[in-house]
Amino acid sequence: MRIAIDTGGTFTDCVWIENGRVRMLKVFSTPDDPSQAIVEALERTGVKARTESVVLLHGTTVGTNCLLQRGGARVAFVTTQGFEDSIQIGRQARPKLYDFFFDAIEPLVSSELRFGVPERTDCEGKILRRPTGAELRRLRQDILRQRPQAIAVSLLFSFANSANEKAVAAALSNISRTGRFGVNANKVPVSLSHKILPEFREYERASTVVVNAYLQPLMQGYFQKLADRVAAWSSTNMRRLSGRGNSFFVMQSGGGITSLAAAESEPVRTVLSGPAGGVVGAAVVARRSGFDRIITFDMGGTSTDVALVEGEPRATSEAEVAGLPVRVPMLDIHTVGAGGGSIARFDVGGALRVGPLSAGAYPGPICYGRGELPTVTDANLLLGRMSPDNFLSGELKLDFGRTHKIVGRWLKAQRSRFSVEQFAAGVVQVVNANMEKAIRLVSIERGYDSRDFALVAFGGAGGLHACELAQSMGIPRVLIPQLSGALSAYGILVSDIVKDYSRNVLLRVSGDLPYGKLQGEFKGFEKMAHSDFRRERWKGSPSFLRTIDVRYRGQGYELNVPFTRDLLADFHREHQKRYGHSRSKSEVEIVTLRLRARLKNDEKAKTGSRVAD
Repeated sequence: MRIAIDTGGTFTDCVWIENGRVRMLKVFSTPDDPSQAIVEALERTGVKARTESVVLLHGTTVGTNCLLQRGGARVAFVTTQGFEDSIQIGRQARPKLYDFFFDAIEPLVSSELRFGVPERTDCEGKILRRPTGAELRRLRQDILRQRPQAIAVSLLFSFANSANEKAVAAALSNISRTGRFGVNANKVPVSLSHKILPEFREYERASTVVVNAYLQPLMQGYFQKLADRVAAWSSTNMRRLSGRGNSFFVMQSGGGITSLAAAESEPVRTVLSGPAGGVVGAAVVARRSGFDRIITFDMGGTSTDVALVEGEPRATSEAEVAGLPVRVPMLDIHTVGAGGGSIARFDVGGALRVGPLSAGAYPGPICYGRGELPTVTDANLLLGRMSPDNFLSGELKLDFGRTHKIVGRWLKAQRSRFSVEQFAAGVVQVVNANMEKAIRLVSIERGYDSRDFALVAFGGAGGLHACELAQSMGIPRVLIPQLSGALSAYGILVSDIVKDYSRNVLLRVSGDLPYGKLQGEFKGFEKMAHSDFRRERWKGSPSFLRTIDVRYRGQGYELNVPFTRDLLADFHREHQKRYGHSRSKSEVEIVTLRLRARLKNDEKAKTGSRVAD
C-alpha cells in the first residue's frame, strides 16, 4: 500500500490507491506538530487492518515555514578568510528601488558566527594556499566556543577543487550537538558547498549551503519524530520506518521523490516539495486527458502556486525562498499570498487588500466556526458560490449565519459603506487580480501566449476561481481533475525517483560545438548517478535529461537549453523568444552542465516495495 501525504497550511491531504481506485481524505493541519495530522490521516485511511506493509510518500512545508519564521538552527558559517561577510553583502540589489525605508533581508548567520579560513584556490582549481594544521585546530576551537547546532562550509572555488573544503570538514568533524531539535544523533552536521552546490557565484552558493545547514537539525528531528509516530501507529506495518528503510520517501522541490536519508542530509532540496507535487500531478492528469501545454493553478488555503508546463515540468536553479537565494533545482513555480484563508482588509488609504496574511488552519475562516476576520472562503460562501452543507463531502458544515453577522459587524467597525455582498464581491475581484498577475508572469511575460494553453485548476479553492481567470487571460479551456483538492498529494504518489547533478565548465564557443567533450562530461555524471542509485538499493536503469546553461559572452545570466548537436541554434531561438532579440554571430559561453537522473516509479526497491501509481 502506497500512501502520499501533503502537509499544507490549512489542510493535510492524503491520497492512496485501493483496489485500483484513487482514494483521498483531508484533515486539518496541525502547524505546531505536523506529524500529528499525518498520523490522524493514516488512522482514517483504515489501511492498517488490510495490508502487511505501507510505503509513505511525503511532501512537507516544514522547511518553508522554518525559513519564513526564522526558526532554524544556530549555524556557524566558514568561508575563505576575508569573505566572511559575503552572505550579508550579497549582490547589493535593491528589490524596491524607490523605497527609502526598505530593509535588506537579514542573513541567517549573525556576524559572531562567521569564520574565515586562511586558504585560497584559484578559478582553475589550483591550490594556492592550504590551511595548516594549527590554523584548522584554531578554527575548531573558535567554533566550539560559539556552540553551533550546524556548520556550513563554502570556500571560494571549492567547486573547481574541493581539497581545502574537505580538510576543513575533517577538522570540524565530531563536534557535539546542543539544542532543542530533539535529534538522536549527537554530532553537529556539516554542510559542504562542493556537495550541495558545486557551481560558481559565491554568494548564491554560500546562501544555499547556509540554508541547508539552517534546516538540517530541524528536519532531521521532524523526520525522526514522524517515523516514530508512524511506527507507533502500526508497529507491524511500519516498523521499517523507524529503521530508516525503503518505506519512507520525501518529495523534492525539483519534482521527484528521494530517500529519507538523502532528504535528511540535503533538506534544502525539500523546501517547496508540496507545490512541486501539485505541478507533477497536474502534468500527469492533463497528459492523460490529451493536454501537453498547460498552466497549473493551485489555490490552497494559504497561497496560490502557478507554473507553465510544456510536456514535462521544468526545473529552475534561480529560485528564492523567504528572500534568500536557493540554487538547487526547483520546479519553476511562482507563488502569491492568495488562498482561501487569505484575510481581507482596508489599507490606510481605504483600498481593499487581500492577503498575504492568512487565517490558516487555526483559527481559520469565519465560516469554520472559530475565525473573526473575513477571508476569501467567507466571501465565496456569502456570494453563494459554496454549499454550506457539502464542504469536505459534508464532514464540515459552513456557518453562513455566523459569517454574515461577523462580516457585517466588521464592516461597520471599519466605517465602510459596502454591504456584506458588495464587500464579498470586491474580495473575489481583488484576489482574482492578484492571481491573474501570477499567471501573466509565468506565461505572457516569458514570451508565451496564454491562449495556447489549458488552465489546470486544483487545490481546495482552485475550481471556484478558474473560469474567471481563464476568461480574463483568454485561456480557452479549463481542466478540473477529479480529487482536485488533493492533487498535490496525488502528484507525490505518482512521482519518479529523481537525482540532480551539476558542474561549472565555462567554455567559450565561437565555432563548432565541442560535442564530444561535453558528452564525456555527461558520461561522468551518469556514472555517479548509477552509483548513487545502487547505494540506495534502487533497481532498474535510470533515464537521463541533459541540459546546459548557456549565455552570450559578457552576459551575467544564462538560459537552460537541452544538450543536443543543435544546442547553439536552440539557444539563439530561446533567447529571441525570451528577450526579443538574439546575436547568432556572437561568441557563446557554455557555463553549467546539468543532469537529471530519473527512475520510473514502477521500479522495485530491494525491499520488494513498489512505488507506482
